[in-house]
Amino acid sequence: MMLLRSTTSLILRSKPSTSSPAFTTSSSTFAAALFKTSAAKSHSPLVALRNYLSTLPSPPRCAVSESDSVQVEEMAAGDVQDPRLERIASSIRVIPDFPKPGIMFQDITTLLLDTQAFKDTIDLLVERYKDKEISVVAGIEARGFIFGPPIALAIGAKFVPMRKPNKLPGKVISEEYSLEYGTDTMEMHVGAVEAGERALIIDDLIATGGTLGAAIRLLERVGVTVVECACVIALPELKGRERLGDNPLFVLINAPGA
Repeated sequence: MMLLRSTTSLILRSKPSTSSPAFTTSSSTFAAALFKTSAAKSHSPLVALRNYLSTLPSPPRCAVSESDSVQVEEMAAGDVQDPRLERIASSIRVIPDFPKPGIMFQDITTLLLDTQAFKDTIDLLVERYKDKEISVVAGIEARGFIFGPPIALAIGAKFVPMRKPNKLPGKVISEEYSLEYGTDTMEMHVGAVEAGERALIIDDLIATGGTLGAAIRLLERVGVTVVECACVIALPELKGRERLGDNPLFVLINAPGA
């Protein structure tokens, strides 16, 4: 639509060049003489004016080829970035060597202290998922519990916590997954979701993709369709996206330096 409006504006603003032969003094004199002659023959100023206008050349148009249109649209799509993303990225604190040496910890508690950045984070995710007929927002322990509930409320979905072992009081269904050293388990209450529902999985960060992969398998085992996984931050160098296979992943920002 932007391209069409721009093209129309260019056409409407284009004026015939005064250096064009059609607008030299001799042409203007000829047109005036033609107007007088036509008026004399028709005895009608309107007819004379119509005849006069028919002698004028069409105004030049701004020609935009199909290839030019595609190029403009691609440039626009590539150049435009939501300013909210920069605010979110700048609000996240990086703590080196936590929880162990060599780890650059992405601390989202500073984002939560910035009310505008926190709101922007929720708003961006709500805007993406509000019309996708999602009935379940599954939040991964623990920081998925921070972002998941407000998104669920905004899009009219229920929130389902996905927890570590022995944290849920009722009967659970479990999924084991691999860690760098050893394994861990994710659990969800039996009956929390129903077959045929559409789910969004939320976490604060994707690193190796192990927990997200376990959450996907857990939901799919009970017949739930996972629409997408969404994270605030990604650590691309750990290749977590590849571990998810064909399952879609949406990330707001890459970790600083990634």
